[in-house]
Amino acid sequence: MARYVDLHPRDPQPRLIAQSVALLRDDGLIAYPTDSCYALGCSLDSPGGPDRIRRIRGLDERHHFTLVCADFAQLGQFVHVDNAAFRSLKAATPGPYTFILKASREVPRRLAQPRRRTVGVRIPDHPVVRALLRELGAPLVSSTLLLPGHDEPMTDGWQIKEELDHVVDAVLDSGDCGTVPTTVVDWSEGVPEVVRLGAGPVDRFGVSEA
Repeated sequence: MARYVDLHPRDPQPRLIAQSVALLRDDGLIAYPTDSCYALGCSLDSPGGPDRIRRIRGLDERHHFTLVCADFAQLGQFVHVDNAAFRSLKAATPGPYTFILKASREVPRRLAQPRRRTVGVRIPDHPVVRALLRELGAPLVSSTLLLPGHDEPMTDGWQIKEELDHVVDAVLDSGDCGTVPTTVVDWSEGVPEVVRLGAGPVDRFGVSEA
């Protein structure tokens, strides 16, 4: 059974954050809130977490995992960012964006898109996630909690626990965080391409929402 963790939305309890990070370090998989809906997450070193996420979401190996990073310095260790992308990413973070970029050698091969060697990265603006990342000291491997056959991501902590009780290890609940996922912008070819329009506006990248 999954552990249910009730966290304060603005000032998450350090003891509960530490317990959640200990679970992640022990190859655990969590459902957690972000600034743009719930997500599934495991540690970067987790041998089983990514495959568990794929099974829950019904994904294949072409899926872009997202590395959820604490700050821009950490993000820069895992992707190659040219000058144009640097300015745009810096201005848009933290916030509800995922950026697809060429993966650095720090990204395990099993997490990068196999053909393009790309990976998604983001810096969220949510107190619970930021507390988790500070305690963990490394990125989370993450994917939106959108189940097969569902039109929107899951957003209610207790419902998530009931639905995923035997396939995740913990559900972190800090109240409603919306149902709109991140805006996904592909910068891997040197120019921005909006792959998915979500919570973040795209006019700052000089491209149309259409």
